[in-house]
Amino acid sequence: MKILFITHKYPPTIGGMEKQSFELITRTAKRHEVLIHAYEGVGSRLKWFFDLKKKVKLILKSHPDIQLIHLNDGLMAAATLWMKKYTDKPVVATFHGLDITFPSTIFQNRIVRKLHALDGAICVSRATTKACLTRGFDASKVFTVLNGVDHDLADIEKEEGFMTRVRNEEGINLEGKKIIMTMGRAVKRKGFSWFLENVVPELDEGIVFLMVGPLNTKPGIEEKLVNLLPSSIRMKIHLMFGMATDVKAITKVLAHPTTKNRVYHLGKVSFSDLMQYLAIADVFVMPNIKVPGDAEGFGLVALEASLRGAPVVAAGIEGITDAVKNGDNGILLPSEDANAWGDTLNSLMKDADELKRMSQSAIDSTLRNYGWDKMVDEYLEVFEQLIPEEKTDK
Repeated sequence: MKILFITHKYPPTIGGMEKQSFELITRTAKRHEVLIHAYEGVGSRLKWFFDLKKKVKLILKSHPDIQLIHLNDGLMAAATLWMKKYTDKPVVATFHGLDITFPSTIFQNRIVRKLHALDGAICVSRATTKACLTRGFDASKVFTVLNGVDHDLADIEKEEGFMTRVRNEEGINLEGKKIIMTMGRAVKRKGFSWFLENVVPELDEGIVFLMVGPLNTKPGIEEKLVNLLPSSIRMKIHLMFGMATDVKAITKVLAHPTTKNRVYHLGKVSFSDLMQYLAIADVFVMPNIKVPGDAEGFGLVALEASLRGAPVVAAGIEGITDAVKNGDNGILLPSEDANAWGDTLNSLMKDADELKRMSQSAIDSTLRNYGWDKMVDEYLEVFEQLIPEEKTDK
């Protein structure tokens, strides 16, 4: 096969979608001929989109033997609605969640309907598949392919004396503590402020909560301007650009005296340190809450935590249920049920044998069920179905 990948989510930008796009493209390139047109963080993203039509037409003209075109997400598909009229090549897009559920009447009524013309819609979770089907996509064109994870994460050695280094460098004493950890952007659907306000106060003494991720408490001029807009417009802009919407609430709780020596927000950490924090965590939590129009598409971080031996306790909603298998690599709990969360976590932290069993189960289950090569195998199966038989070169 010869495949053209078009993506605006690609390294060096860091994120789950960027990682998924990179792994899909680079691993496919080991088996088939690929062409890549990607925004790689150089220059204006807006200009890249503005030049997109001209650049893609040139690629298609220069490479008439391209057999299939893949678009990395729904926004990319919306920006290339013209393509189905320009070429007879099969056009396939991956949908991650928000890129199909975005709560805009114009987007849902005008754009999504036109996306039905795609030859294939690959969804990263069953929740996203359901979202496509309820919006009128032809079921024969919709495929579910779960994201993968890098198996090598399980082999990264634990750093001897890491807790001592954390105490010396960060002033945080973790010796003898039970550690709960989470990671992600400060957006409301992640449920961080809910967890801090409703669950942390119920946790037993000796349990500490580590948070990793950006927390910019000084909004830039763009965010200040957005905050002046009416709430309905402001919400859509927040969702569209992935802007932090939970910073104020998180900051307020972190400043409260009751969180002292119990909650530590570490901000951004290096990859190597992140792997070590995950390795010392007894449990990783994903306390997501439901936010209209902003569903969790999958939850790649759950798989990364699992491979480092941190079983996941997560809200059993949306795409998370495809990343966390109850009883295998973690536990699914009702979203926003503080009693269930507090009781479960306190019980787990008292049972060292159960934590050890869950840790190994998390690693084994994730290695068995998820992987980038497995994901690519399933993508290629879809691609082969969509390319006319006489044009397929396996």
